[in-house]
Amino acid sequence: MKNLILIRHAKSSWDAPVQDIDRSISAKGVKNAHLIAAKTVSILPKSYIVWSSIAKRTRETAYIFSQYLSIPIETIHFSDELYTFDQKKLHLAIKKCKNEHNNLILFGHNEAITNFVNKFGDLKIDNVPTSGVVAIEFDSNDWSNLGKGKTIRTLFPSHFKDE
Repeated sequence: MKNLILIRHAKSSWDAPVQDIDRSISAKGVKNAHLIAAKTVSILPKSYIVWSSIAKRTRETAYIFSQYLSIPIETIHFSDELYTFDQKKLHLAIKKCKNEHNNLILFGHNEAITNFVNKFGDLKIDNVPTSGVVAIEFDSNDWSNLGKGKTIRTLFPSHFKDE
């Protein structure tokens, strides 16, 4: 059994004229990342590894989540391969996860995340929002051979707008 928790980076700030990879998260993004990170604690498996895109907004989101999930920052694997908006490239990266790890938390980008969850999950999602979390369970023991999985949980900021 393999479990994948995909987390889209928090809302980007467009205040500064920087390259896409160097864009920070906005004040609203910080707020929503804290909100969803606090809710994510309840769905975590006992052990997991954490991967993240190298983009600044994705790293900042991973840092916020790490505070709630007790993830030592030095254990997060940052990869330029995860700085992708393409579902096929995201899938190729996930396939490289070692099979000794049954649970992977991955911080990444759209369209890759939305397209991945719609191809491999069993719940149609029009758009995984910023700070959104989607957990998919796969009946497989091999990351390189993932088939259709079961979407077991979604956590989106809109689910908690009254809190």
